[in-house]
Amino acid sequence: MTESGVSADANRQLVHRYLDSLETQRKLSPHTVNNYRRDLDALLAFADALPGAPALAAVTHYHIRKLAAQSHAQGLNPRSIARRLSAWRGFFEWLAESEAMPANPVAGVKAPKRDKPLPKALSADDAVSVVSQAAPGRDTRSATQLCNRAMFELLYSSGLRVSELASLDAGYVKEGAYESSGWVSFDDGEVEVTGKGSKRRRVPVGGPAMQALADWLAVRGTLVKLDPHPLFLTERGTRMSPRVVQLRLKAHAQALGIPAKVHPHVLRHSFASHVLQSSGDLRAVQEMLGHASIAATQVYTSLDFQRLAQVYDAAHPRAKKTGGK
Repeated sequence: MTESGVSADANRQLVHRYLDSLETQRKLSPHTVNNYRRDLDALLAFADALPGAPALAAVTHYHIRKLAAQSHAQGLNPRSIARRLSAWRGFFEWLAESEAMPANPVAGVKAPKRDKPLPKALSADDAVSVVSQAAPGRDTRSATQLCNRAMFELLYSSGLRVSELASLDAGYVKEGAYESSGWVSFDDGEVEVTGKGSKRRRVPVGGPAMQALADWLAVRGTLVKLDPHPLFLTERGTRMSPRVVQLRLKAHAQALGIPAKVHPHVLRHSFASHVLQSSGDLRAVQEMLGHASIAATQVYTSLDFQRLAQVYDAAHPRAKKTGGK
């Protein structure tokens, strides 16, 4: 085997060890580890293409800047480039613990600046229509429609991430190594979920959502097959996946004639902006959304200002801008 071949194999072994440490020591989810794997595969491919295919410990600041520029030229968006740089930075920090390196080659390398688009939220009327109205021609008492209604109501009522919704169990379960990561407490009118960073939080559930859940639970037993634990089930009696929730919500909104592209995160954004507009309590919204930083929640203040600006432009007699004045 050539020297470059030896370096390439050694590089891959290092990346494999790092990914294994993320999964076994840092306890990152398989989905997150796969994201790291994709980003580090790009680094491996770049190192393999360099003259002599150097060991990763020999990759320099210049190489990383060049790779980031190439990624941008190939059309990768700034957010994805920033994620790549973060993954590479963490890898080289880990590598420096066992390899002699003058410095982390990713240090100081920044992704291209990106605009921060505001989250898309429905109006209150559209949000209520999406979660409460039945699609034309559908049997509102069928198991599928009752399940959909309960899922959509809960997404908007409590601002859950779709992954949190799909992971809910019908009740708290602890059997052997298995323990529920989320469930609805009917006595307290709350839902307990495990969010990002394995952080647990409890969020209130509104009356309409609780009623929709009760209606769904009344027929859920007819679908339970292999796994009795999941709260939301497909027609085959298996746990509802986030992708199926997305597809069902999209089809439901289209059937109602809602012009916006509706997906679960739109209902989460709608929940946050509507609660903030009514209460003005940014900290409470942060807690209910499960944001680690208040900065992530502050974007909804921009949404609120945007709404106020629209009202002003439509209502104030001197709001209209004249050309060039």
